[in-house]
Amino acid sequence: MGDTDALLTAWLGTTAARHIPRDHAAPRALVHAVNPAYTRWDAEALPALQAGLRLARHAKAHFMLPGNVYNFGEAMPPLLAEDTPFRPSNAKGRLRVEMEAQAARAAQEGAFTASVIRSGDFLGPGTGAWLDQAIVKSLRAGKLVYPGPLHLPHAWAYLPDLARAFVRVAPLANAQTFQNWHFEGYTLTGAELLDAIEAAAGSLGAAPASGFHRGGMPWGLIAAIGLVYPLWRELAGMSYLWRVPHALEGRHLAALMAGSPAVTPLPLALRDCLSALGHGALATPVRA
Repeated sequence: MGDTDALLTAWLGTTAARHIPRDHAAPRALVHAVNPAYTRWDAEALPALQAGLRLARHAKAHFMLPGNVYNFGEAMPPLLAEDTPFRPSNAKGRLRVEMEAQAARAAQEGAFTASVIRSGDFLGPGTGAWLDQAIVKSLRAGKLVYPGPLHLPHAWAYLPDLARAFVRVAPLANAQTFQNWHFEGYTLTGAELLDAIEAAAGSLGAAPASGFHRGGMPWGLIAAIGLVYPLWRELAGMSYLWRVPHALEGRHLAALMAGSPAVTPLPLALRDCLSALGHGALATPVRA
């Protein structure tokens, strides 16, 4: 397993690779959930991807890449199908298109399967996403912040549901193929999401007696500060995602998962998220 161990280290880094048992078998599927810091995408995203592809080629494993909607750009249509053309409008979108193209070429040349499962923004019990970093960041103070107009639809994916989709797709490994799947998840207007968050907070005893105050993101200020603060510059460059309505059409993946729940009911998903973030009386997440 020496070659595989070396490739694992190249893909994950020395520290993360140490957590892989030394007697591990060659992987049958690799989920490339490697996400560099937002300001380091240009330098790190493609080398990390290429390391993962080398490991997949060596192991003849199914390489699975979580995708997003950056590929479609600011002029994207309101419904995004698996064959909707890519028209990226900034560097991050172009990088995402290149990542998927490299995965497709590597699969064809190396006789392994590569798949992209594309979804909207993440909802989940962890941290580091829009939910905890902005929307419910000030929930204890009675404030909810939504980054865009409240009447526009936006695509979301609850991470445990998305993980089940990856598990279902993983065995579909056919040599020299590239597969593109869309995970539909939830399509919610800002008002629908905030209403559901308020209801979930209320069910957990985390709603203020006077109700919630709703606010927005100061995108003009963020863009101005971005002139000297790289992270805010990167965020401002993606702000169109909140101004352009979009949803994912995922009938092929839904058909593949027939017989199993496609999505967790939104109230349960949000209770899980808020509870895991420490809101309310429940000490552990609520599961569907």
